[in-house]
Amino acid sequence: MRFAKKVILITGGARGIGRKTAEMFLEEGANVIICDRDLPTELDQVIKMNRDSVKFFNVDVTNTEQVNGMVQQAVDTYGRIDVLINNAGITSDGFLTKMNDNDWEKVIAVNLTGVFKCTKAVVPQMMAQGSGVILNASSVVGLYGNIGQTNYAATKAGVIGLTKSWAKEFGPKGIRVNAVAPGFIETNMTSKVPEKILNLMKEKTPLKKLGKPEDIASAYLFLASDEANYINGSILSVDGGLVV
Repeated sequence: MRFAKKVILITGGARGIGRKTAEMFLEEGANVIICDRDLPTELDQVIKMNRDSVKFFNVDVTNTEQVNGMVQQAVDTYGRIDVLINNAGITSDGFLTKMNDNDWEKVIAVNLTGVFKCTKAVVPQMMAQGSGVILNASSVVGLYGNIGQTNYAATKAGVIGLTKSWAKEFGPKGIRVNAVAPGFIETNMTSKVPEKILNLMKEKTPLKKLGKPEDIASAYLFLASDEANYINGSILSVDGGLVV
């Protein structure tokens, strides 16, 4: 087991990519801390099956006090945090001319400021350990933009900036920082996208299909593993060749 007794903190870990990531780390022997704003029934079942290896925190990543409290409890319980996966994210799409301040601010708060707050809370512990891995969820939209996603694209481009800056800042401390840029993945988020648009994305993708949550989870596992020990400051696109 590649992650036996390692401690993995996953934000937005209750559904979709986050949940599949949690399940795959559990299969590899990790202790997993799941952070999300609610606890769906299907995740509750996962927790019950892995009672000794999973902890759930009902935390809003935009709330500094909640984030700091979660990290402190995790350290008090396990004595360390080996991997932070900043996976929490939301959308509120619309053309710029129709996007109001709330649409902008709530997406920025979760997708960008939440990454900042969670990382700032975890880094001191990783620095004390002299080791750690931080993985951030970007997107192909952050690399290339997208119509109707001004706010989302801005946050995902911002995450790339954070990733590269932190890779330089924390690399000397033994902490690796990388990001994954998913394409269109079959999750609750993409279920809101009109079928016509999804079919168009399939046609544009050389593999002619959407990705699955496990495709992104597998990328997280690789980047968190010792096999990726010399990868730092990279943005790994997992998009079926959509933007080749």
